[in-house]
Amino acid sequence: MPTKLSRHAFRELSRTARVPGYDPAGLTAGIVHFGVGNFHRAHQAVYLDDLFGLGLDHDWALVGAGVRPADAGMRDSLLAQDWLTTVVEQEADTSAARVTAPMIDHLPIGDSSAIVNRLVDPAIRIVSLTITEGGYYIDPATQRFDPTHPDIAADARDLLTQPKTVFGLILAGLKRRRDVGIAPFTVMSCDNIPGNGHVTQNAVVGLAKLIYPELAAWVSANVAFPNGMVDRITPATGERERALLASEFGIADNWPVFCENFRQWVLEDNFPLGRPALEKVGVQFVPDVAPFEHMKIRILNGGHAAIAYPAGLMDIHFVHEAMADPLVRGFLEKLEREEIIPIVPPVPDTDLGGYYTLIERRFSNPKIGDTITRLCLDGSNRQPKFILPSAADRLAAGQGVTGLALVSAFWCRYCYGETDSGAPIPPNDPSWDRLQAQAKRARQEPKAWLEMTDIFGALGRSDIYAEAFSHALRTIWDKGTRATLAAYLDGTL
Repeated sequence: MPTKLSRHAFRELSRTARVPGYDPAGLTAGIVHFGVGNFHRAHQAVYLDDLFGLGLDHDWALVGAGVRPADAGMRDSLLAQDWLTTVVEQEADTSAARVTAPMIDHLPIGDSSAIVNRLVDPAIRIVSLTITEGGYYIDPATQRFDPTHPDIAADARDLLTQPKTVFGLILAGLKRRRDVGIAPFTVMSCDNIPGNGHVTQNAVVGLAKLIYPELAAWVSANVAFPNGMVDRITPATGERERALLASEFGIADNWPVFCENFRQWVLEDNFPLGRPALEKVGVQFVPDVAPFEHMKIRILNGGHAAIAYPAGLMDIHFVHEAMADPLVRGFLEKLEREEIIPIVPPVPDTDLGGYYTLIERRFSNPKIGDTITRLCLDGSNRQPKFILPSAADRLAAGQGVTGLALVSAFWCRYCYGETDSGAPIPPNDPSWDRLQAQAKRARQEPKAWLEMTDIFGALGRSDIYAEAFSHALRTIWDKGTRATLAAYLDGTL
């Protein structure tokens, strides 16, 4: 029988997994984290677990928080196992499990009073977020905070009495701290968004401007929002992962995390109330994160977006299977080396070609089990962040966009709702109904896809881009995905 994950089972668990070398009962809270999902537990929580294992900074433990009904399932799962998580780190020829314990509590979902009260606690010096790219209320076309979003408008009408959004809760906590004379906590985004600190500040300040302009000015002047770049491939957890953990390591975990060995975290050192000594466990503190995040978002996240939709249209299930297909792998390499990497600015102490080679190896890892469906998720938020900016930069430089326009054409074809074989594609975007309607129009009128100005902005009005996109989409419909990829690779597209 697998051993159930709990603090009382560390001795049994240590037979197959690395267990904490510290007593979780001795930790005290210093961080409230919104969005306790797989990525957070494979990234920020692992760095803290490493640090606590060195005997350092035990007053920086994590308290989870969430605002979505779906967060309740995670909270219940972790509560039942003493807030512990099993992290399985995998490469092609190795797998190793570790039990992490840096989280000591999770606030009730939807209980705004409990969450705000915890945010006012002077012991909380950092509030961090992993709420996905779509959680920041960004207008896709302008890439700016959207104060008209219904969720934000509702928090503004409520005057922060019972905030429902992450930013309403953060703002309510900051307001209370200001009013009672407690210094403000630092707000640290851990999401894959260019300038994620600036984006988070714009959301908090933007909401404040709708209610209390003087509070907005105070937040702008007094609250730190460091930018950061985070990286670790972390697929979703399903029965496959639970069964593997039980069979290979003898551990029963309600919600384990499987991930690659590689991880990276680059942060601006802007924490007025202090921070954990994360540099001791591999976090890189730099004056300017922008070059690192630009590299990662364009090359890695853009690479994921590039292979996602052609692989999905060809009924490929796993990412490593897509990378084993010569057409998909060749498409990614040609696109990266000819269109994406040449317009990525230099990054300190980093060879961009070598960085891509590392990514190619990471995408090919057969142990991860990352799915194409996950990569295809939420294209309406991801394309404007990961693909379209590269196309806009190339056009501004007078360069071609054949491959980048092809990526978006594959996305359009995917949103039609069926693969090349005729298999149905289930809804995979918060705006799926709208996307599918536009994709069906675009089958006969490709430029109909570019009418979504909230996504494409000025790019969709470029004659050069529109022609490249239209030609790519017509080719996909006329010849199919495989023949289109082959045409791109041999230069005849």
